Amino acid sequence: MSWTKKVLRVDLSKGVVAEEALNMEWAAQYIGQRGLGTRYLVEETDPKCDALGPDNKLIFATGPLTGTTASTGGRYSVITKSPLTGAVACSNSGGFIGAELKFAGWDMIIFEGKSESPVMLRVENEVAELVPADDLWGKTVWETDKLIHAKYQDPQIRVAAVGRAAEAGCLYAGIINDLHRAAGRSGVGTVMASKNLKAVMVRGNRGVGNIKDPIRFMKSVAEQKQVLADNAVTGQGLPALGTQVLMNVINEVGALPANNMRDVQFDGANNISGEAMLEARESDGKPNLTTNAACFSCTIACGRISTIDKQHFTVENKPEYWGNSGGLEYEAAWAMGADTGVDDIDAITYTNFLCNEDGFDPISFGATVAAAMELFDIGAITTEQTDGMELTFGSAKALSWCAEKVATGEGFGKDLGMGSKRLCEKYGHPELSMTVKGQEFPAYDPRGIQGMGLTYATANRGACHLRSYTVASEVLGIPEKTDPLVTEGKAGLVKAFQDATAAVDSMGLCLFTTFAWTLDNMAPQIDAACDGDWSVERLLEAGERIWNLERDYNLKAGLTGADDTLPPRLLKEAAKTGPAKGKVCGLDEMLPEYYSLRGWSEDGQLTDAVRQQFSLPA
Repeated sequence: MSWTKKVLRVDLSKGVVAEEALNMEWAAQYIGQRGLGTRYLVEETDPKCDALGPDNKLIFATGPLTGTTASTGGRYSVITKSPLTGAVACSNSGGFIGAELKFAGWDMIIFEGKSESPVMLRVENEVAELVPADDLWGKTVWETDKLIHAKYQDPQIRVAAVGRAAEAGCLYAGIINDLHRAAGRSGVGTVMASKNLKAVMVRGNRGVGNIKDPIRFMKSVAEQKQVLADNAVTGQGLPALGTQVLMNVINEVGALPANNMRDVQFDGANNISGEAMLEARESDGKPNLTTNAACFSCTIACGRISTIDKQHFTVENKPEYWGNSGGLEYEAAWAMGADTGVDDIDAITYTNFLCNEDGFDPISFGATVAAAMELFDIGAITTEQTDGMELTFGSAKALSWCAEKVATGEGFGKDLGMGSKRLCEKYGHPELSMTVKGQEFPAYDPRGIQGMGLTYATANRGACHLRSYTVASEVLGIPEKTDPLVTEGKAGLVKAFQDATAAVDSMGLCLFTTFAWTLDNMAPQIDAACDGDWSVERLLEAGERIWNLERDYNLKAGLTGADDTLPPRLLKEAAKTGPAKGKVCGLDEMLPEYYSLRGWSEDGQLTDAVRQQFSLPA
């Protein structure tokens, strides 16, 4: 099979690195990556542990198809307990380091304890060691990457690092690999920094061996790559416009949250859209978008590389290379654009660069700034707290100022780094935090897309679109069209998406393939690569097992069914415009049916029957 069957265990407290065998029994049950990493977390940590204490663990996990020629087979996940939510965290990233880890001969790295001083893990094939990183502490991600490459003089080195935001304790700091790919949500970077682990450097040249049936695998991979190429979304829309293809689409259907989700449409959406990124600037005749980019083994290439119009938006005290890097994707453009009322594409691109350079989640950041702007609007925050900066909706200056402050954790940046839940609680208006389980909403308003309301409320890592992307069905008609304004049938739709997505995340593939693929397209690839019989039914069973395992961890951590809810605004304040005008999210109509379909109790607890059915650990 495509597993290396090796785990690298790193005891940061003792400074010891050791090899151990991968638990193949668990791999058979949980596939890999998200599922298998969570199984290790459940086994080895107390769900009630301090997320930023030495007892929490940080797990880098690949999937069985990571590093193979399967399209998008370059993914890896970071699994830990979240400091933002107190729930299970699993943040998925692309780029190249996941494949490089597999090439070096490792399926997984488990970090435990805490180093007394800053360190970096250096992995070169079977050789792994902790090296001092005092010289890297206090550096940005981009500076760190540059210094590591300069020291080791190998352009093929892959680096994952945390920036200053994580060091300063920003609760939504991420881990940035390959300069602008991110395990970005839920504060996984904050956990990494809390362990005094600055970076992970990987170099591998062993390739991926042990494919069960290489000829059948290559044939299946070729067939499924053609399916992606022939699909309008994966073959045309995403390569041309990236995820930003959605900005105008979601705005038109009346589900683009704006101004801290007070509105469901944004007049400036077209100015920050994928189409706008292609338009030539008046100043120099060049577009915001330089080129598209692909992660390892990806045939979609939805990534963006952008430049800033420096005549329009001044970039101070930054090296020349700084202005040409990872460009806007839909979620970031929405969070720092529509949700804050800003329609200046250069300002948003500049702010996105800061998120990459210093490693913090643009979704949580933008949504937190939006909450701060509403608090400022009602007088709960004044210029006394913000050093004179007026946090008004639509202010590009305020947006970039906030990002600069969060990057260093200075002044009001410390408050913003808490996330919107803690920020709004501090300033007396918890109802203005647009979060579930403490994590900020992504770019789909559940008044206009009802299934996303249930998706957010029940997501195990807090508000998240990537755990059940019902937008595919409710807006795009994939795999079949459902009405976004009704609640009927959405419980079953959400459950189906959640189970399938858990399987996809655990294989080492990108979720974007599911615009064209179903598990019918994926099962033949993993079946040809791995020992055992991998059918669609087995993958779905594993996906449901993973979902219940995550839920069980959260319940043991202290979360309850009461946390499966939405902010009052979305349940009581009707949409003002668009197709959903007059509607609120009908969560109460969907949640009981969802619990029933899951086989849980009426208050959202796992039953003994479910535990036995999926052989969950005690």
